[in-house]
Amino acid sequence: EGKTTGEWDYNAWNVKLENVQEGSRCKLLFTSTLSKEDYEEYIKNGVATRRNTYRGKDITELWKNNKLYEQIENGTFADIYVGDYITTNTNGKSIKWLIADLDNYLLSGTYDFSRHHATIIPAAPLENNQMNEKNTTEGGYANSNMVTTTLPNVLTTYIQPVFGEHIIQYRNILSNEVNTEATNRAPGGKGASSDWAWSERDLDLMSEVNVYGTIVWSSSPYDTGIDNKQYAIFQLKPEFINSDGNTRISYWLKDVVDLKDFAFASRDGYPNLNYAFNLDGVRPRFLID
Repeated sequence: EGKTTGEWDYNAWNVKLENVQEGSRCKLLFTSTLSKEDYEEYIKNGVATRRNTYRGKDITELWKNNKLYEQIENGTFADIYVGDYITTNTNGKSIKWLIADLDNYLLSGTYDFSRHHATIIPAAPLENNQMNEKNTTEGGYANSNMVTTTLPNVLTTYIQPVFGEHIIQYRNILSNEVNTEATNRAPGGKGASSDWAWSERDLDLMSEVNVYGTIVWSSSPYDTGIDNKQYAIFQLKPEFINSDGNTRISYWLKDVVDLKDFAFASRDGYPNLNYAFNLDGVRPRFLID
């Protein structure tokens, strides 16, 4: 009696039919290409689905055959979801690299950063090291031993051998000064980051907001900058904040706390602070395309 109608659902990648009667027959006709508008809608819906879906699949083969980079560069992320991972053995160290988020830094920075990208983090710290050789936060995050020495060494030792020319250089805003008299969030504490500047970066430590979705011990807005969104992987699988499988982990964050402490993510699952000259995990993030 009625006429069966339908349309293609680009988000579900399926046919939606209405007014289907028992015994109805359907003939589906597919065109060879999508219109520009339909294709753009498909891409937009697909990226949103992948950012909001945890899969946890081993995509090492996708990395080996370079299809990973093709799918990132064209913005489809066709077979890439949050929590998917690549396993490598780099300089004798077995490392699992996690997809932490997709396109989450688009249009961030002082220029039009419009390159499609995946944000990568190691499942566990790559090594243990100090934020500073001396027990001080003087000079903020930007002038710490972590930024000037440790992270460049981590980049050349572990990251460049795996991702090479696909590592994206981006602009980030880093705290570079500490006011010794400023009040911070530590009870009765003195000392807070008091200035910042833009810098060309290949990798950085995560901020409290990247991990927890909010500031906790961070001393001032100068600590956060463009790192003002929680990564999708920590929204979807909070246990990844302080564990790799059944192994608990702790690691430094980029936020200044006071005159002697930087923030860190504790192995027990809560935000904490640690003396700058103590050893703790180095778990950086970087972007690839």
